[in-house]
Amino acid sequence: MKRYWQKVLRLFPLLGLILLALAGCGEENLSAIQPKGTGAELQLDLILLSLYIMIGVILVVGVIYTYVLIKFRKRPGQENEIPEQVEGNTTLEILWTAIPILLLIILAVPTVMATFTLAAEEPKEGDDTLKVQVTANLYWWQFDYPDQEISTSQDLYIPVGEKVYIELTSNDVIHSFWVPALGGKTDTNPGLENTMWLEANEPGVYKGKCTELCGPSHALMDFKVIALEKDEFDAWTEKMKAGPEAPQTAKAQQGEEIFSQSCIGCHAVGDQGGNTAPNLTSFGDRQTLAGFKEMSKENLVSWIKNPQSMKPGNNMPAFGEQLSDEEVDALADYLLGLKVAE
Repeated sequence: MKRYWQKVLRLFPLLGLILLALAGCGEENLSAIQPKGTGAELQLDLILLSLYIMIGVILVVGVIYTYVLIKFRKRPGQENEIPEQVEGNTTLEILWTAIPILLLIILAVPTVMATFTLAAEEPKEGDDTLKVQVTANLYWWQFDYPDQEISTSQDLYIPVGEKVYIELTSNDVIHSFWVPALGGKTDTNPGLENTMWLEANEPGVYKGKCTELCGPSHALMDFKVIALEKDEFDAWTEKMKAGPEAPQTAKAQQGEEIFSQSCIGCHAVGDQGGNTAPNLTSFGDRQTLAGFKEMSKENLVSWIKNPQSMKPGNNMPAFGEQLSDEEVDALADYLLGLKVAE
């Protein structure tokens, strides 16, 4: 038995190292316990409150348990004695009924208050609150700004320090919209509309996830929320309205022609094109391809040729057999040149 416990104790340093390593895991601006927005801060306060209550209960129960073990342990000479049998104690019954009720009230009151605070109220007519319509698709996100008359996908731009009213729906199956550092998650349901609001306290790129299992590429259905200072956000909206500049090179111009022949029925650039696939107006400004892959020409060429190899189950056809390598290369040049940011 002694050797057994020695082996067990030897595992504790290894367990400590594993926990230390796991504590360093995670991506920047993708944590609910490192809030960068008003909603996330409010939710973290609730998490900490419930955590403190649970720790307090565990400590109190542990102390009482230890006291009882020591106080009422069997002592030498009591081997044949039967302990006094006690049944019912009004004081104890009242205590262990009243205390949980009190703890529930302590947790329930701020939770209810936070629930009303987090509820999204539709902006009134004439209100300058930014409104964004979010539409989930297999496996990408569409962002429409109805008042600004612009659309984009994968990257949601918002101004810092302002509540942004979000309307959410889905074109196919149930998805769920979550930006951990800014606020809680909300489901996107086909045929229904849910609402929420986001507010970023500081500029930055905040990572978002789909948190409802929706298909083979659910884990790859990422997006970003890019928070800009108000003047920068206003400048971005104006550039989005104007659209990207015309292609500057002969190869990019060739790519534009290929795009007009093969892609524009699904994808839009500016106000031209379809809306059944991601809007590509500012495609060249994105940091990632398909929401998760590093943006590079090599990756883009691979995506155009065979998108299923990167994101299984998506609805984009493979162009590897329809276009030559030279045509794919020209199309990639054109897409990477679609920029509105300076």
